[in-house]
Formats: sequence, structure tokens, C-alpha cells
Amino acid sequence: MKIKKHKDDPNLSGEHPQGDFGQMLFLTVFVIVWILDSFVLKYTVFLSDYIPLYVRIILSAVTFIIFFSLMRQGLRTVFKEKRDKPVVIREGIFKFIRHPIYTASVLFYLVFIFLTFSIISIIVWIIIIAFFYYIARYEEKILLEEFGSEYERYMKEVPMFIPFSKKRKN
Repeated sequence: MKIKKHKDDPNLSGEHPQGDFGQMLFLTVFVIVWILDSFVLKYTVFLSDYIPLYVRIILSAVTFIIFFSLMRQGLRTVFKEKRDKPVVIREGIFKFIRHPIYTASVLFYLVFIFLTFSIISIIVWIIIIAFFYYIARYEEKILLEEFGSEYERYMKEVPMFIPFSKKRKN
């Protein structure tokens, strides 16, 4: 596999060549579907009739705070300092989760889902999760090729998307 370097920093390891395009495409599709179903057609938003608005707003707000925190910490850790060469990042949020930025992105969609509980939006969200899993696995193959056993150890010690979802070895 040819290693594609990160487009913003050549000292970071690669990313999926269609990752950015796919993320923009799925964001656009999700926004269109969510708006149409939630406010225009209202075909699959019946669950919101059973869940009070204040509960939905609280769920969305808490999810937004978690999203923002993960995104901020992930981006800060990756881009805060220039590295002489690519390294396995094990500091900050990366001590607890291998893909905090992808996890944050998934939570971003959940913020909107909680507001209206659009079933069709949940279906699109599940497809988006599958997409993030696919590009994360692709990128991990690149990282395994570049860092070998060091990254393999990291994969065994740190969960992919959900912090504390596997026993850590110290």
C-alpha cells in the first residue's frame, strides 16, 4: 500500500484519499434528510411526540459538549506541535481513544438526532458510522505499515472509538 501523507502536515501519517470528500458528502446528505424529515415532511419524527422538548434539548446539549471537547482535544493534540517525523501519538485524548475526531464527528450528528428523533436520520447516521469505521480501518493499515509493532501495541491497549470500552494494559 502506498502511504499517502496527511494533506495539512507531511509529518503526520496518511489518511483515506476519499475521507474528506466522503465526510462532506455525508454531512450534506444528513443535513438535507434531517431538515426535510424533521421540519417539512415529518414522516419519521413520531418519537419526538413521546420525549419532551426539554429532555431532547438536554440530551443534545450534553452530546454537543462531549463532541466539542473530543474534537478540540483531538485536533489540538495532532496539530499543536510540529514533529520532525511521524510518531504514534499517545498523549492527551489519544491515551483513551484512537480516533477521537471521528468519534466527535459521529456525536455531532447525534446532537441533531436527539432534537427531533428522525428515524430516517438515524438510518443515515448508521451509514455514516460505517463510513467512519471504514476510513479508520484504512488509516490504521497505513499506521501499521509505518509503525509496525508499536502501533499494534497501541491498538491492543487503546479502544478505537469508545473510551474505556476495553481493558487497558499498563
